[in-house]
Amino acid sequence: MAQHVSEQYLQIFEGRKVRTVWDESAQEWYFSVADVVSVLTDSSDVKQYIKKMRLRDPELGARWGTICTPTRMVASDGKYYNTQSSNMEGIFRIIQSIPSPKAEPFKQWMSQVAASRVNQMIDPELSIEQAMDDYRRVCDNNEDENEYEDENSGSATGNSSVVTKMALQ
Repeated sequence: MAQHVSEQYLQIFEGRKVRTVWDESAQEWYFSVADVVSVLTDSSDVKQYIKKMRLRDPELGARWGTICTPTRMVASDGKYYNTQSSNMEGIFRIIQSIPSPKAEPFKQWMSQVAASRVNQMIDPELSIEQAMDDYRRVCDNNEDENEYEDENSGSATGNSSVVTKMALQ
């Protein structure tokens, strides 16, 4: 990952924090591997879980250096450390190697998204329809969030994912 990182975020998934970084030069998100594995496995020792996961999946272990990259992220003590992170493609690959029941719904969702994308490649009209559906959903969500903020004096704290922007030092 390039050294130029513009913004760091905390994302909340099922009530648990996942550190993410937006890399401006690559125009992509990087996710803390340990945070994602922790959320999907509830492991008490995430480092050991990742080590065993790499041994169980030799292909993942062999490609680990290209899948993961050290990225400066804020730790729970407020200090910045190089943290193993991965872009979206790498995180998907890592999740495929997690045999936890908590990862299964995510794997099923990934399969559905992939099948949908293949169908869109076969029939481009489906891509246009999907883009229209996505646009409508985003517009509806923005209206819902604005209404929710108005009703709650500007504090949006619903059950959806929460994103918190963190200032860089």
